[in-house]
Amino acid sequence: MQEMDVLGVRVSIPENEVVVVLAVRDGGRVVLPIVIGPREGASIATAQAGIVPERPQTHDLFISLLDATGVRLDQVRVTSLEQGTFHAELVLSSGQHVDSRPSDAIALALRARCPVLCDEGVLTAAGVVMDAEDEAEVVADFQAFLENVEPEDFEP
Repeated sequence: MQEMDVLGVRVSIPENEVVVVLAVRDGGRVVLPIVIGPREGASIATAQAGIVPERPQTHDLFISLLDATGVRLDQVRVTSLEQGTFHAELVLSSGQHVDSRPSDAIALALRARCPVLCDEGVLTAAGVVMDAEDEAEVVADFQAFLENVEPEDFEP
């Protein structure tokens, strides 16, 4: 398993798909783009931007529920890629592993401030090597995105 950083959420043009981009923490320029739903994209983007809603949204509620029961989210793992679909799991302090979509797992990890890990086989199958110019562009685009993001931007 490789530890990943969440670079951010982008909208892929011309497909108009929402994509979360993960990067290997200490692994050079390998990134993992995962197509996700617009609502999950909004949840990830608002968590990264530090936006706290007046009322808890679904991912906030899930973390509050874990806290209330004395269980922590220790890490999330992107575990496999099967027929074009990524799979993930939540690893709880109770020792349990819970099946999850990667988008939900990442949104929860950002709120719980826990690591996001990715299986080596997934990185081999779906990882992309970026050059330095691509990386600088992704970072600049994401910073501009965070400055202007609104949850309504992700409504279908």
